[in-house]
Amino acid sequence: MDKNIIDFLVRAKKDTFAGSGARLSPSRPNSKDLQYTEGALKYIDTYLGSTKFAGEEALWKDDIPFWSMNYIGRPLSEDVPVELLWKFLTEALLLVPEEYPYRGPSQYDNGDFSYKCTVDGDFHWLSGREEIYFKGDKVYELVFHGGSIG
Repeated sequence: MDKNIIDFLVRAKKDTFAGSGARLSPSRPNSKDLQYTEGALKYIDTYLGSTKFAGEEALWKDDIPFWSMNYIGRPLSEDVPVELLWKFLTEALLLVPEEYPYRGPSQYDNGDFSYKCTVDGDFHWLSGREEIYFKGDKVYELVFHGGSIG
């Protein structure tokens, strides 16, 4: 994939959800919509829910969609306050790597928290999973899949 597209996707992710970017008006009832644009390129992340959530990220060039990724995630334990879980998840998502610009890095640790992300495939056709562990216990999971469209 074009390095400029990957660089754009990484910047978009850091500027929107992971960076708490500006929200658009909801595109669907009670959805949360985040957008980032540079010239002809546009990124929109739309998700539903809060603690348990599902969403879609997509890329457009000249308003023609060419890539999309769906995700669904949930906490698995009530032992970890959700605010701490989301704070740690945001830290991990801000480290989105160029080699796998879908969620966070393959591994990230901070204190009692550990983040793991695995990806099968590439930019054109992929699936993956992210998990957060607290003191060795899995407390969050998310699955995602996506690829080139058009």
